[in-house]
Amino acid sequence: MLLSIFIFIVAGLAEIGGGYLVWLWLRESKPMWYGIVGSIILIVYGIIPTLQSFPSFGRVYAAYGGVFIILAVLWGWVIDKKTPDLYDWTGAVVCVIGVSIMLWAPRG
Repeated sequence: MLLSIFIFIVAGLAEIGGGYLVWLWLRESKPMWYGIVGSIILIVYGIIPTLQSFPSFGRVYAAYGGVFIILAVLWGWVIDKKTPDLYDWTGAVVCVIGVSIMLWAPRG
């Protein structure tokens, strides 16, 4: 379980970090190398979820979506200095509950 969570977190940081670098390049006129490095990180992000042990692509990506939401809220708070409000945190908690149900519910 800890390895699965770790892989989700690494994938989320790769997606958010890569996307952020591309954003900075295109929206905030940063040098082109931001976009190149961001794009490479996004390619690596596409590979990381395949390291999960879950057999279902759809279930892995759906669960990852919930983890991504939490990481995006934290990224906005730490990197962009945008303090999440009660609704941001409430939504993130709902996502964690949903992810937990999807991944670790007993199935017959």
